[in-house]
Amino acid sequence: MLGLAGYDADYQWAVWERPYVIGLSVVSEGLALLALGLVRPWGEVVPDWVPKLRGRRIPIPAVVIPSALGAALIMMLCAYGVLNQIFGFVEPLNENGEGFPTSGPAAWALWTTYAPLLAWGPLLAILTVAYHRRRRADDAPAAIRPEAG
Repeated sequence: MLGLAGYDADYQWAVWERPYVIGLSVVSEGLALLALGLVRPWGEVVPDWVPKLRGRRIPIPAVVIPSALGAALIMMLCAYGVLNQIFGFVEPLNENGEGFPTSGPAAWALWTTYAPLLAWGPLLAILTVAYHRRRRADDAPAAIRPEAG
């Protein structure tokens, strides 16, 4: 009988597996929350609670470059994951010789929970472009700013 994540119900977790999974979740959630900086004021000016840097404008490349690289990496990883699921580039890693489920309720659950992640990369790229355009327009001299209205 299969339990959590396709493991046998009597599977013995290695000492490092639980902290790894928790750490991976915390890091990925933290990186995802950084995307809020692309639409919030703290993505343009260092917040007041940061000592020595408070109130300083954040350079545009310091935000755009990591964000664009992150969006590209996420899209590449998602493409690899989908193509690997379809074409089976990599052999399954578990001892049963089984990979991800390909049919039935387990496959439905897998695809419905992971499918929204496919939008994360493109949406992050869109946010990055919008942030760059907005900041570039805000930093432009008044003589060359586009007219409002």
